[in-house]
Amino acid sequence: MGLAGKHMFGSIGDTRVTFVEKAIDEDRSVFLKKLLEHNGFEVVIQEDKRKTEEAPQLYTVAVTDMVFNPTIWVFQRKLKTFDGHKVTPDYWNQLTENTKPQYWNSGKKKESLQ
Repeated sequence: MGLAGKHMFGSIGDTRVTFVEKAIDEDRSVFLKKLLEHNGFEVVIQEDKRKTEEAPQLYTVAVTDMVFNPTIWVFQRKLKTFDGHKVTPDYWNQLTENTKPQYWNSGKKKESLQ
């Protein structure tokens, strides 16, 4: 799902939430949960229903803050990393741990997390 720009909200159980990302794997859900909780949000994670038994388990990550929009918070650089730097779009998308570049491409090769 990534940074879509659209503010998506609904419910998980009886809790009204803003959806952060849907249909993501467990590693991504853990990363987002830790990052969002570090920034003071209450995070709700729901296991998505599998289409078949062999299908991988996917998750939906949401926060209870109804005005939170991940795209706005990332591009306005309101979120902080675990070491106090500002979260960039590439950091959010787990493409790099480097938080120096702005959201535009400086022409340099991106640092990979792998």
